[in-house]
Amino acid sequence: MRHHHVQVACPRGGEDEARRFYRDGLGMTEVDKPAALAGRGGCWFRAGTAEIHVGVEEPFAPARKAHPALVVDDLEAVAGRLVALGFDVDWSERHTFPGFERFHTADAHGNRVELLA
Repeated sequence: MRHHHVQVACPRGGEDEARRFYRDGLGMTEVDKPAALAGRGGCWFRAGTAEIHVGVEEPFAPARKAHPALVVDDLEAVAGRLVALGFDVDWSERHTFPGFERFHTADAHGNRVELLA
């Protein structure tokens, strides 16, 4: 078994804000959705083997506990980009996961996201 993707939700019309977080903030590359799925809205992102699918959900409710956790090479740089874009970065659990440093943040729609190095 291997991991393929994690899906998070956004409200209808929330794709541009998702791009601001996942593409501009996290540095992921947007990938085309298959033609059969494109009409549903949402957008997909990839970096290395990590893939996040942002799908439209109605009614929308952000995931406050469930979350993707992504390993990055430069935690400080990612945090800096997110803060510059206006996203909050929570370092309160920075040293609570053995072998890693980490922070938590929320995407543009309030979905929790964890970043580790």
